[in-house]
Amino acid sequence: MDGYEKVGNFSPRTDLAIEISNALKLDRDDSYEIPGVEVKQKALEEGALAVTKVRILNTEGEKNMGKPIGDYITIESNGLKQNNPELHEKIISVLAEAIKSLLPEKKQDPLNILVIGLGNRFATPDTLGPKVANQVFVTRHMALKEPELLDEGVCYLSSFAPSVMGLTGIETAEVIRGVADNVKPDCIIAIDALAARSATRINTTIQITNTGISPGAGVGNKRKELNEATIGCKVIAVGVPTVVDTVTLVSDALNDLISHMLKQAEHSPFYDVLKDLTAEEHYQLIKESIYPEISDLFVTPKEIDEVMEYLSSIVANGINLAVHPGMTLKDINKYTY
Repeated sequence: MDGYEKVGNFSPRTDLAIEISNALKLDRDDSYEIPGVEVKQKALEEGALAVTKVRILNTEGEKNMGKPIGDYITIESNGLKQNNPELHEKIISVLAEAIKSLLPEKKQDPLNILVIGLGNRFATPDTLGPKVANQVFVTRHMALKEPELLDEGVCYLSSFAPSVMGLTGIETAEVIRGVADNVKPDCIIAIDALAARSATRINTTIQITNTGISPGAGVGNKRKELNEATIGCKVIAVGVPTVVDTVTLVSDALNDLISHMLKQAEHSPFYDVLKDLTAEEHYQLIKESIYPEISDLFVTPKEIDEVMEYLSSIVANGINLAVHPGMTLKDINKYTY
């Protein structure tokens, strides 16, 4: 169910576990706990930064959430899309800790990490993966040729951006599996742009999970999954929602309009018609009325070019600090910029 928030039969697109858990808790008591799911939240930096951990514990939780068993860590901050270097450094630190918590235990010292940048470098909202792949601190070539150059606390890291099937004609998972068979990583870190249920989460949220990823799922182009079962090693996925689908956006606007109209039309026949419409009926009404002209369109903010520079730098440095614990941000920036 990657790419959809399923509440009953109502399934707007989302890749975010936090949005699915919030939807399942909607209109319930604050103490309600989703069966098979554990949710923990904490605020940092005086509320400027929030971290939520959604843990799907068993098959019951998997069924309720429509996502695989595992951990889903979400970092939220409006500062992600703003030119705020001080806050960005704090977000990088929190992101590094989240990634580090999901890395496998060392089978060898150092770890062998393969970073995969998923996405289409020619479509701006989908360039996160390729941009991050270009900014991580690559060391595997040095480990093979001049290992004495690597200090303690620096892992063997290689990086690769396989592009998309529409440009290569090759299934992305097949390309990655071929690379992994040769590199033999202990862990793959895959980066991809995601889709959100709410426009407020666009460019303000990072999701980190140890359950792998299905490239293209957020925009309905679901490809073969990348996970431990298909690739042969642990897969950590890092994603940022950069788009929201048009139907969801218009549906939300309609809901707001109806709420306003209900206040104006209370105790009238019009009120009785509107108040009985469910969220699913709102969504289906919009989907049918704009199909097929714009029902498959996705929306991204006009400042996406600038924001993508911030996001790629934050995600790349979060990975760098997580997998190269012997280096500081200042050390890494000397070599990657």
